Amino acid sequence: MHEPTTIQTSLAATNLTTGSTPEPSCVLNYENDRVPLVVLYSVVLVIGVPANIVTVYLTFLQVLRKNVLGIYLLSLSMCDLMYLCTLPMWADYVNTAHRWRWSPMACKVTGYFFFNNMYISILLLCCISSDRYVAVVYALESRGVRRQKLAVGVTLTIVLVVFLGHTPVFTMPEGDVQEGRCFEPGQSTPTVTGFNYARFLIGFFVPLVILVVTNRGILVNVQASTGLRPCQKKRVRYLAYGVVFLFLGCFAPYHLILLVRAVTFHIPKLQKTCHFEQSIYTPYTISLGLSTFNSAINPILYVLSSDNIRKELRRAFTRIRWLTTLQPRSTDSSQHRMHNSKNSSEVVVAAREVEKQVC
Repeated sequence: MHEPTTIQTSLAATNLTTGSTPEPSCVLNYENDRVPLVVLYSVVLVIGVPANIVTVYLTFLQVLRKNVLGIYLLSLSMCDLMYLCTLPMWADYVNTAHRWRWSPMACKVTGYFFFNNMYISILLLCCISSDRYVAVVYALESRGVRRQKLAVGVTLTIVLVVFLGHTPVFTMPEGDVQEGRCFEPGQSTPTVTGFNYARFLIGFFVPLVILVVTNRGILVNVQASTGLRPCQKKRVRYLAYGVVFLFLGCFAPYHLILLVRAVTFHIPKLQKTCHFEQSIYTPYTISLGLSTFNSAINPILYVLSSDNIRKELRRAFTRIRWLTTLQPRSTDSSQHRMHNSKNSSEVVVAAREVEKQVC
């Protein structure tokens, strides 16, 4: 059994990412989000961890082959894996009625990597779309610009800036696990409000504009091309729409709530209303959990949409099929040769079938 479904909110519990403070008599319901979040975190872990492990391997092969886009894809997969590693602790936290069972430093480190990797992932998505846009729209002009060293430099800059931007997490009292809480929504201050505005603008709105502009440019140029087959154009169209809609579905609810909390800081009467805090708390926690879904879908949407990655998968599947069908059990040399010949024929047929499935 869990703790009672309502727990007193402390004025001392302040969230790094959120706004208003409930009155001391305001009681929040921590049971409403328990089942949805635990289920969501579990599904994301089951899908995301193996998918990202596979894509780390596949994209690493592309990096070895001097593929520029592979740098961003590998970084994104590694970032998503780090992000997913924090989910078991958050799932346990939610399942035990929002009571942090570990040390304050564990709370700060977990929160640090959780939010760091969220925004590193968002910025890397922008890099991937921008790189694809340059490669498609400026194919000739970009040959001397799209280099792995530049991609590595951009990635390291993003990681460094985001990591430095979140270092105040380790000095903030909100991560000290007061009354068992770890970075819960709490008191609104000018600093927290400024963070909320910055997160909405830099962490959501600007990346959204970049994704829309770049994917629209890719879509227009590809659809106008006469050298691509209809199936290839359809795949590009689905990817362009999928990128934007996935971004909106995963990150828009959370950042819109951050914006609402920031705006309410300028409306004292609304800010101090317990009903407002009670009504927005569960949507906030659910929207934050929903943002993790992006880490499970990224490998499918981005990595598997790459022609080079699909070729790596076809090679891997062909090798696996060849190894599983090759059974040299007979000592008769002629039978052994016939068996190998049969296996080789099956491999060729299988490879051809896979090639047909590209479109």
